[in-house]
This record gives sequence, structure tokens and C-alpha cells, in this order.
Amino acid sequence: MTLAAMLGFILVSVVIFFFSLAFIGSLAALGSSQPVMPRTAVLSLDFSKLAVSEQTTEADPLSQLQGSNVTPIGIWDAIQAIDAAAADPAIKYMYLRPDMASGGIAELEELRTAIDNFRRSGKAVISYMETPTTPGYYLASASDKIYMSVHEGTMNMISGLSSQMFFLKDILDKLGVNVQLIRHGKYKSAGETFIKNEPSPENLQQNREMLDAIWNNWTSTIARAREISQDDFNSMIDGLKLNFAEDFLDNGLVDELLTREELKEKLSSFYDAGETKDVPMISLTDYAKLKVLPNFKAENKIAVIYANGDIVDGSDPEQVAGDRYASIIADVRKDSTVKAVVFRVSSPGGSVFASEKIKNEIDLLRQDKPVIASYGAYAASGGYWISNSCDYIFSNAGTLTGSIGVFSMIPDFSKTVKDIAHVNITTVSTNKHSDMYSGLRPLDRAEVAYMQASVERIYDKFTNIVAEGRNLDKSYVDSIAQGRVWAGTDALELGLVDRIGTIKDAIVYAAASADGDYGQDLANWQVVEYPKPLTTIEKLMQAFGGSEARILAGTPFEGIEEAFMDWNGTRTGQVYARIPYEIEIK
Repeated sequence: MTLAAMLGFILVSVVIFFFSLAFIGSLAALGSSQPVMPRTAVLSLDFSKLAVSEQTTEADPLSQLQGSNVTPIGIWDAIQAIDAAAADPAIKYMYLRPDMASGGIAELEELRTAIDNFRRSGKAVISYMETPTTPGYYLASASDKIYMSVHEGTMNMISGLSSQMFFLKDILDKLGVNVQLIRHGKYKSAGETFIKNEPSPENLQQNREMLDAIWNNWTSTIARAREISQDDFNSMIDGLKLNFAEDFLDNGLVDELLTREELKEKLSSFYDAGETKDVPMISLTDYAKLKVLPNFKAENKIAVIYANGDIVDGSDPEQVAGDRYASIIADVRKDSTVKAVVFRVSSPGGSVFASEKIKNEIDLLRQDKPVIASYGAYAASGGYWISNSCDYIFSNAGTLTGSIGVFSMIPDFSKTVKDIAHVNITTVSTNKHSDMYSGLRPLDRAEVAYMQASVERIYDKFTNIVAEGRNLDKSYVDSIAQGRVWAGTDALELGLVDRIGTIKDAIVYAAASADGDYGQDLANWQVVEYPKPLTTIEKLMQAFGGSEARILAGTPFEGIEEAFMDWNGTRTGQVYARIPYEIEIK
């Protein structure tokens, strides 16, 4: 390379470097301005701009650049903000736009509890709907008044709950893929997707009963709030009686039909008897930025550890990684200023090896401090493994709980290779079973027995730790285990959890459980959260840096196996404790 070319290359590199810095800086600045609180205002929860999740994170800068205006807020911060607004004389009432509400069952249930508590404080909650949905109306039912758009074109999306199970056996048969599933638990259906073309009776039963339990809780809550019978509400849905806006009014589900202008007049009248035309509003996320602040004056801390996501091996920053979480829990244990811990679990499970690492650290932590579990959307399989020994367990009514069972799954691509790809493979091995995990031949009888023995041993350990953690007889645990998933209300009756309650209930309980005279008044405590969410800059660096490229050596079909076995993080030959599905209400 000539000197001129080298100088040109260096100049271009410098320009790109500074352009990247400027680009990152401009993205990071999006949404960073500090909100301003009006002298008096209405607290606004507009779900076209609001997403409630497990833990507060900074808005995705790339999504913002693409025009998204949805701001994420964690459920604990949302509850704190709503509680603060209930006691704040500057907040006159709450205005709810629930049309686009969606998310995990736990977050929706806990948010509705917070809204209902706001209303019980003596301040009004006003809702306005244009396109009613199941989660939206569930939230709106906590309101004093529900108004609905009078305009034509309103589309009712309230039709009950449903789930879809997909089965791939027929297509896999055509592709020559034979999936070998080894499991314990007649309800452990995580691998059925690959070996059946319809659900087993046990899987169908648990799905139906689980959805029925969640729906029964939601409809009973709605019926009480609107002073109608639960049977009548279900009859409206089954009979398709809620087609037009006036149907909602006639059936007592809304209080009045309004145009946008009439809505403004209503909101103004609630605010100051109609003297102000434009009612000042502050969003929940902006209000949280102003009011939900660390209590640095408190010397004693309650740590909230969020286990949110799949349980995986290693140190993955986006999932519940065994090594990473074991280190986090160990650090919390060593922190003398932390007097109690809330272990917030929202995980469908995953790696048994990683689950065991996390559980061992939780057990060590319990020797030094009270550890209270709070269940989000899921505390199933590995999610239940890591938390069932906690000193006390709070669950939401709709939390998917249990799934005490294990499985291993190994694909056999030999027919794909031979009959479809027309590739001939000769295997050379040093030992009789050297290629048992290659995916290029079916397991023989001895290998299946070998894998089954591992599954049986881990299932036995799983039932043992549940029996010990929950002080239950092991035979009883086995009878309610078998991989079955339970809704939180059922889990309470079965003794798998101690109480139906929110993350706030768990934090207050943790404060009361701590040694010393610190008291359960949360004003005397600093709540610290782990792990720390990635910052905007860290997200950007991940996005620009990308992941490490992987070169797959060996047969040309290892790439197929890699993609196939990436389903829910499952790897060939490992044993897993995981539920087969995840539910999001829309």
C-alpha cells in the first residue's frame, strides 16, 4: 500500500469512527430529557405509548429512531409511581387509555391491582376505549367510569382466551427428521411439538384447565367491578352480543358513549368543573422519573433479584444465565447492607445444570437473610426449581407454576441426509457410542436407557427438592408433578405457593421478615434491583458489535441441527426442565 493510500485509509477510518460516535450519541440522547411536572395534572396511562414489563429498561434507541414512541417501565416502578400519585395532591385523577394493552399475565394483574388501589384512595379513575380488547377491558374495569367512542368502526376484540399448539411431526417426517424424546412426566409436553401431530390427552387437559383458571379469575374480577354476573358476561361473549358500541352500553360494560370533543368536556369537568379546556396530563413513565427515586438516606436495603427469561448455561446478559446469576446472588449475600431479598421469578425454565447453580446460591443466601419469592408470568420447571425453597412464595393468580418434570431431546437426521439430501456418510469412531450425539443415526436401546436414567435421576431430585422446600411428602409432590403446569390459584391450593400477591406484597413481607427493628414501612428502606439493566449505550454497542460469528465444522447438516436445537435453548444430549409454551395476552 502506498503512503497516500495508507493516509486515505486512516482518514476514512477516523471519519467513520467519529460519525459512529455522533450517531450513537444522537440515539442515546433520544428520550433523555427530564420531564416537567405541572402544578397540577392528571396521571395518564396510554397504552399506545406505554409498555409494562418485569424491570424498567431504557427505551430501545433503534426502535425510537424508527419512530416508535413506546416507553418501557418495570412493574415495580409502575406500582411505586401509581402509589405516589394516589398520595400526591398535585395529581387530580387517573386517565386510562387501555386499547393497546398487552403483555404478561402477571404484569397485567399487578397493574390492575395498583390501579384499583389508586381508586380506593379516593381519587377517580377514568377510562376511554375505542377498540376494546381483553387485557384492555380487564384494566379498565378497575375504573370509576368507563367511556367508549361513539364513532362507527369500533371493533370488539373481547372474545375470551385461547392458545394455539403447533405440531411438526408431519413436516419433520417429510424432511426425514426423527426426534427422540426422553422425558419423565405424562404432562411434560415440551417435546410433543416434534413427535406428535396432535396434543396428548394430558397436554390438552392441562392447557384447557390452565386457561379456564386464568379466565375465571379475570371474568370474576370484571363481573364484581361492573356489578354483573360472571355467567352474563360469558354469555355476552359466547353469544357475540358485543358487536357495536351501544351493545357495551346496553349490557352495562361502559357508562356512556362519547365523541372526542365530549370526552374533553368530561375530562375538564373532572379536573376543575369545566374551567380548563386542555387538561394537563403527565404520563406514568414521566411521573415515575420524577417520583420513583432511590432512597439513599436509608442505610438498610432490600434487594430485588429479577430472574426474567430462559435459564441457560454460561453468562448470557439477556437471559437467566447460571454463572452470571450465581455471581449476582453471591454478591448480594456478601453485602451486609442488604437485610432481605425478593427473588422475582418470571421464567419458563431451561437448563437443569444452570438451575442447580442458581438454587445452590439461593440456599446459601437464605442462611444469611430472608429470601421471599415473587412470581411473575412463569415460575415453571427450572423457574420453580430455583425458587421453591424460598422462605415464602407470592404468586399472581395467573402465574404458570410447577411443571415439575424433565426431558431430553435428540434429533436423528439420518433419513434427511440419505433419502432427501442424497448424501452418504461414513462414520469412524473410537468407541461403540462415540457418535450417539451426532444426530446422524437413531439412538440404540442401550443409549435410550442411558439417557432415560439421567432423566429419571433428575426428576427424582426435582421432586425431592420440592418436597424439602415446601415441606411436603414426596409421594404427594410426585402426584401433582409429572410435568403438569398449574395456574397460580391452583398452585396455592396445592401448596406450591403461600399467597396470591404482587411484587409490592413480597417487598413489604421481606421488610417485615428482616432481622432488626427496621420496620416494614418501605420509607425506611432502599430497594435495590439486580441485575442492572443494559444502558442505551450498552445496547447500542451490542447492536453495532453483533455476536461472534460461528463457523460450523464437520458435516453439512450440523447447521440444520444447530438451528433445530436452538428451539428454546435446548441442546443435544442435555436434560432440561422447561414448560413448552409462553402466554402473552393481547
